[in-house]
Amino acid sequence: MAELIYPPVAGAFKTAWKVLGIRFKIFGDEHIPPTGGAIIASNHISYLDFALIGTPAAPKNRYIRFMAKKEIFDNKLAGPLMRGMKHISVDREKGSSSLVAAMRALRAGEIIGIFPEATISLSWEVKELKSGAVRLAQGAGVPIIPVALWGSQRILTKGKKPNLKRKKIPIYIAYGEPYMISKEADVIEEETLLREKISELLHLVQENYPDSPKGEWWGPKRLGGTAPTIEEAAIENARRKAARAAKNVSKSQKKESK
Repeated sequence: MAELIYPPVAGAFKTAWKVLGIRFKIFGDEHIPPTGGAIIASNHISYLDFALIGTPAAPKNRYIRFMAKKEIFDNKLAGPLMRGMKHISVDREKGSSSLVAAMRALRAGEIIGIFPEATISLSWEVKELKSGAVRLAQGAGVPIIPVALWGSQRILTKGKKPNLKRKKIPIYIAYGEPYMISKEADVIEEETLLREKISELLHLVQENYPDSPKGEWWGPKRLGGTAPTIEEAAIENARRKAARAAKNVSKSQKKESK
């Protein structure tokens, strides 16, 4: 079936990267398979990650179908584009349907993109992973390609003002070697292994990154930045989650009282 939406959207993003003055440095893009199903599992540090990770795949005519939260598909502007690009909606209350859709796409030879941390990491480190990527790889019999990117948090991320001025911000992306997960493998052990592989790639791009993170909000504490540790970030995420829940309860109560 012809790709009517993805190519022009990908082209628009490439133009946006030029306008923003983004400088790409790509490691290991030869690991993106020319054909066949695969899972790309990446760290998550900004709202632009899906578009940035997909950029090196476009010249190979590989269009990555990302699994993204349902709320994006509900958006009047983004929703039609997401569906047109055949991305997969994830309803956290009904996760099984999204896994079925992803499995079907993998068996049809598509590349599925997953952020196994589920949400943006406030520490800029790789936090604990959800099991979806591992389970899909096992079920579909396709390889996982671990990926790490760095620098995108400086442009558009959670809790920070967007930096959309033309400025030469480097974006470094590393694609690791694809590997298979056997049907008999322990899921928890494989999650740990995947996290280690993504972390190794993250350290690679951080070590090669031209700008120093010392004293910077976008730098992890491990490298002298001012970001919270993984433990501190987990506490902050729990606080934000509780605040959102309380806000939703308040809204429901106001509706009921009307």
